[in-house]
Amino acid sequence: MWRNLIVLLLALLSLPTFSNEAIKLTKTQLAPEIDGILDDIVWQKAEKFTGFKSFIPDFGKEMPQKTESWISYDEENLYFAFRCYDDEPDKIIATIRNRDDIGKEDWVCVNLDSHNDQQAISAFYVNPFGIQADARFAAGQEDESADFVWYSAGQIDEQGYTIEIRIPLKSLRFSDHDPVEMGIILERKIARQSIQGMYPEMDPDQGYAFLNQMMVISMTGVKHYKLFEAIPALTYSNRNSRDAGAWGDAKHTSDPSLTLKYGITSDLILDATLNPDYSQVEADAGQIDVNLRYNVFYPEKRPFFLEGKEKFAVAATRTFDLDPMYLMVNTRTIVNPLTGLKFSGKVNETNDFTILYAMDELAGDQDIWQKNYQHVPVVRFKRSFSGDSYIGALYSGGEAKENFNRMYGADGQIRLNKSTLLEFNGFRSHTSGESDIEVGHAASVYLNKDTRNLQYGLIFKDLSEDFHANTAFIRRTGITQIGGRFLPKFYSDSKVFKRFDVELFGMGAYDKIYSMWEHFSFASVTAYLGGTSMLLMKYYNTSEIYLGERFKTGGFHALFATQIGDWFSGSVVNRYNNAIYYSSDPYAGLLNRFSLSLKFQPITKFNIDLSFLYYNFREADTKDMVYTYPIERLKLTYQFNKFLFVRGVLEYNGYRKNLLTDFLVSFNYIPGTVFYLGYGSLFESIDLAGERMFNPDQAYDMERGLFLKLSYLFRR
Repeated sequence: MWRNLIVLLLALLSLPTFSNEAIKLTKTQLAPEIDGILDDIVWQKAEKFTGFKSFIPDFGKEMPQKTESWISYDEENLYFAFRCYDDEPDKIIATIRNRDDIGKEDWVCVNLDSHNDQQAISAFYVNPFGIQADARFAAGQEDESADFVWYSAGQIDEQGYTIEIRIPLKSLRFSDHDPVEMGIILERKIARQSIQGMYPEMDPDQGYAFLNQMMVISMTGVKHYKLFEAIPALTYSNRNSRDAGAWGDAKHTSDPSLTLKYGITSDLILDATLNPDYSQVEADAGQIDVNLRYNVFYPEKRPFFLEGKEKFAVAATRTFDLDPMYLMVNTRTIVNPLTGLKFSGKVNETNDFTILYAMDELAGDQDIWQKNYQHVPVVRFKRSFSGDSYIGALYSGGEAKENFNRMYGADGQIRLNKSTLLEFNGFRSHTSGESDIEVGHAASVYLNKDTRNLQYGLIFKDLSEDFHANTAFIRRTGITQIGGRFLPKFYSDSKVFKRFDVELFGMGAYDKIYSMWEHFSFASVTAYLGGTSMLLMKYYNTSEIYLGERFKTGGFHALFATQIGDWFSGSVVNRYNNAIYYSSDPYAGLLNRFSLSLKFQPITKFNIDLSFLYYNFREADTKDMVYTYPIERLKLTYQFNKFLFVRGVLEYNGYRKNLLTDFLVSFNYIPGTVFYLGYGSLFESIDLAGERMFNPDQAYDMERGLFLKLSYLFRR
């Protein structure tokens, strides 16, 4: 039987590929000046691409504004230029703002599959002022935490705007052969009309399967380097706290760190770090942290762990809102690493692997010679097949003196045809318990189809109660889920209604701990209005098992988002539903969730971000208020240029009655070369021995701190 299954799997993996004949680029001997002005001679000889067609909100439409683009290269760099025509240049939406914050503006994007293996994309976004954003995409998941070293500039003129980009080949991982082939898609967004277009044109029967629709470029005479990078960093902090009304002695800490990168080839990279730094210059935005069934998720921000993070993406995870398998490798679980090593790359055209090791200091008050550590190894292997199909394997563990956790398994995705993808995974875990070893399993299958007019998916999940993975973010175990989604799309030529998405989702879940069934289903309508607005209405019919009881958890959800020019954008979300008070004695309640986000840009360099998050919970029978939890946040940023900004944050937590302040001066020339100077404080009222220490109507600063960070990227 197993032999027949293997034969069938290999047959599926040999389905047709979607590659194109490579376009041979013209090599330049004169590098363009990256100033956003297209007067360099290189652009007269470079390959030119035009005829961009839309894919959002609809496929294959003529773009309302013409776009021209050029590509060239030399031994060490890729070069791109864009001429984005606009007959109303005063309506171009663009601001001078912080890196990675241009998603709602006009932009162009270079999407690169640097190995031309249809497995991953590196995306380079630039707005009309040359402000950058970048991301990685792999295994159906986009990671916006990527930070590449590259260069860009932009200019707005009477015809629209122009962009120039230089991407050093040292910032990419690519084939160690000659010629070098890469997949590429060029993209443009016209923000005031919410239209996105690309070259080459996307096939509506393939939906948003970018990896299978890229044109291929070919380059000869590229320099295959042995990269060396070093980022020494120093973080100094001075922190103080108040105890019994008096300030204690300030705590001064100097925290040096070092991150190294060595490119054995342009394909194989060795990373090492000592005392890796968070690079976290702003406190995580407040989240509701009461009455939770599972932990709050916080994203990774440390440069060492961000490098190659997309390689740990696992198929058939994060498939729907309540998917229990969120991340199989969440490096934020490595809390206080002393050192780390990572070896990653491709050994040939189809085999890719990554090995990560970290030594994590466990909490405790031991002296420096008696500290407890957990050794965390993670091994990832992927073998690519035709199109974006692959088979992968993953091992992760946590080895400490008195306990261990080991998880291993496989995942993959198979392109059944140009619009249908089969994703799957299966894992097993071994964890040392109090008296014996607990063995658990987790498995998923996800079949999804994506075309212009229809998306649908079928989902199966099964997690045993004893499945544990120290490096993962798992929301729930001891559950089996089976369900599906059906999403037809309807298009209109109306100036008011551009597109309607109608989604139906249904899932049954079996709680294996209590041998009881629950369900999760909803119906929603999303309307894309005019150029820049969206309205979502959703009705839930759901139930949930908790501690052997079945509770109704259905309700209503509404979202409205809009943008007005380059000076305002905002969204409002409200959800009202039946809910559970999670405790040892749970009971039914009514939960009201409201959030408001507003962004103002009164002048090009100054932006104001306002957010308000409010939850309240009432007991279902008596309607008595159990808790209210408001969080108000104000962020003011003045961006002097693309490198330098000053920012202030005020965040008031009405549940915990405290006020967080955060002030920052930031100079970020390129990722790795940074200067940060920050000051923060925490104002609150507290009780000591049951007595109010201060007037409850006032807040006093209880903690305050100053920090300074310097780091510099050496590269050769």
